[in-house]
Amino acid sequence: MDRRDFTVSALAATLLSRPTSARSDSGAEATSIAMLLYPGMTALDVVGPQELLAGLAGGNLHLVAKDIGPVESDTGLAIVATHDFATCPRDVTVLFVPGGDGTPAQMRDADTLAFLRDRAARAAWITSVCTGSLILGAAGLLDGYRATSHWCVRDTVLPLLGATPVDKRVVFDRNRVTAAGISAGLDFALALAARLKGEVFAKTAQLVAEYAPQPPFQAGTPTEAGLEITRAAGEILKALAEGSQKAATGRR
Repeated sequence: MDRRDFTVSALAATLLSRPTSARSDSGAEATSIAMLLYPGMTALDVVGPQELLAGLAGGNLHLVAKDIGPVESDTGLAIVATHDFATCPRDVTVLFVPGGDGTPAQMRDADTLAFLRDRAARAAWITSVCTGSLILGAAGLLDGYRATSHWCVRDTVLPLLGATPVDKRVVFDRNRVTAAGISAGLDFALALAARLKGEVFAKTAQLVAEYAPQPPFQAGTPTEAGLEITRAAGEILKALAEGSQKAATGRR
């Protein structure tokens, strides 16, 4: 048995014996996931959640981009899109958007925003990691919702998109689920998996991944990192932060 198939046999009896409310908030047995890919995305935003959610979706996890084929991330690593906007299923359980340096361009991309609005109209869960929440916001999908994003844009850009920023690792507000920067995608995936399939599934997925973080430094937030490190990180993220703010302002 490989990691993708572990739910089919090892967990099947356990999950099927649990109350219906522990299976899926939508009440459906099958879970389908559409994960958006775009040039300049952050690969870990996609790969982390995909690793932990692939088991519950089985063959119904779709990597979607404007065109089928390789899509290059913001560090040069390419991920292959299996579907384009036209061939992605119309009805999905989870609609997912990653962040990355390409965020400002996607916030202005009419085809991408139209795709998200269309699938979101029927999706049970509308989700993001990192600056992916800004793309959801640009599509009008976070207006009136509490949400989070990468710290470099959370408090400055989310309000321009109608969202209330929240300084948390993962934020649930009705059927919107947003996660903070990059590595928070792992926390997001486990939290969502628990909603969809129950804690037994989520805990098993966590153990299979051996997700037990013990970072060598306590510098994962501006508060922990301190002023000097935060300034250095801010310079690296400056173009992304400023570009996202301009894109959010320009849509009004």
